[in-house]
Amino acid sequence: MPEPAVPPTPPTPAVPLAALLAREDLALRQIAGPCDPSLVIHAAHTSEMADPYPYLLGGELLLTAGVHIPEAAGSGTYFDDYVSRIVAAGGAALGFGVAPVHDTVPRALVAACDTYDLPLIEVPPQTKFSAVARAVWQLLAQARTAELRRVTEAQQSLAAAAARPDPVPSVLRQLAARLGGWTALYGPEGTEIASAGREPEAPVRVALTELAEVVRPSGPGTPTSATHATASTHLAAYALGTGFALGVATPAREPGDHTIASVAAVLLTLLTGEQQSGSGAARTSALVRLLLGGTPEEVAPLLGKVDQWFVVHACAIEQRNIASPGARGPVDMRLRRGARPATNHPHPPDLLAATALGAALGSTLIDPAGEVVRVLVPADREPGPQPGWTLGVSDAVPPEQLALADTHAARTLARARATREPLLRHGTRPALTDLVPRREAEAHARTLLAPLAEHPALTETLRTWLSLHGSWDRTAVALAVHRNTVRQRIARCAALLGAELDDPDVRMELWFALRQE
Repeated sequence: MPEPAVPPTPPTPAVPLAALLAREDLALRQIAGPCDPSLVIHAAHTSEMADPYPYLLGGELLLTAGVHIPEAAGSGTYFDDYVSRIVAAGGAALGFGVAPVHDTVPRALVAACDTYDLPLIEVPPQTKFSAVARAVWQLLAQARTAELRRVTEAQQSLAAAAARPDPVPSVLRQLAARLGGWTALYGPEGTEIASAGREPEAPVRVALTELAEVVRPSGPGTPTSATHATASTHLAAYALGTGFALGVATPAREPGDHTIASVAAVLLTLLTGEQQSGSGAARTSALVRLLLGGTPEEVAPLLGKVDQWFVVHACAIEQRNIASPGARGPVDMRLRRGARPATNHPHPPDLLAATALGAALGSTLIDPAGEVVRVLVPADREPGPQPGWTLGVSDAVPPEQLALADTHAARTLARARATREPLLRHGTRPALTDLVPRREAEAHARTLLAPLAEHPALTETLRTWLSLHGSWDRTAVALAVHRNTVRQRIARCAALLGAELDDPDVRMELWFALRQE
């Protein structure tokens, strides 16, 4: 995966011409041309050249005292030629000083500015051109500071979104909110796989999809970004370096928008990046074969030189936020009572969130099936707690014991959910089973648990209940059933086994037997 590009520094934004006219200390007055609030200027430039075209870059407020105007200019095409050249060079407005050369603004100049739709500003005698230029630079500095602040706040919010349990959708939502538009993530096949914000009309979506194809890697010279503007919408697409592409549709284009979108592109590149090496492909193939019923002996050679693996089961924790009157954003009401801000109820994670979890654990071997994500992690990468997730981790085992480790991880996750622990590990210390021959222990377990053999739900309920020290509530949470259901099942177990389950010796013997499965 290529290194993500460093986001560019936002250019200095333009300032509205109206903001300059509002400066009372300058006493400027517009006397010709369109009075459009959207008119902006990028700089102030003074010139007494009859043809200022070669000296303008575009967007300037051109200041002149009319020194270049000949005496007979009003009777010919001089002013039309002069104004048309300013417009051709991209000049934003013309400021005319009525002193010391002229007492008033020439009428022919006023007419020419009206003809060519060039704003004409009258500069009074007491206002120096240097004061006008200084005011323009002050406004530009203020606008740049405000834009940099906006970009910085957006960067911080995007980084925070990338740290959420659902990082990719969160980044898209935050980017859409910051730019006031619509964002979309396109997969390697060009299909739209996630989006956020105000959904545009169908033609805009089609145009953005086509623009995303422009930045999709197709050989040397492929651009990393592309833009397209219509009368009402600005489109931009960014290559993520992983076969994915980011599309953005906004009503307007602010100077810092490209920087903000570039930050989002960097984060999405990291979140969607996957190892594409030969070893990574082999490991992915191994996981697929294992999930499709392949034996551990068949799978082991594909896992390379890694001898030991952790099996991790993870479920995303649901965040329940409700709006609080007068608050700036969603507020978890239980925070006021000192309780935990997240519930322990899992919700199905999307593929991208599962991929991000795998990347955080250091593995691309993920199985995001249902509410639980399963991840195979090499034993040299110790799994740690992950924000927004509850994890159950097995012992480190060789490939031939992955099936057993998968069972252990599932049971450990159930206990972690019941006890509200962010991460629990399956015990590795020597157990009582190590003192009894394996065959004898298994035979004893089959005999003792025979009455429950045809009732797998009762067996699992008994195992979970014993692992949680007889807690009805925690067992109900772990099994996702009502506590009365747990009570009924345990009573049924006691009746079938003919045992007193309040007796610690009975519990110990049953736990020993259940551990043999």
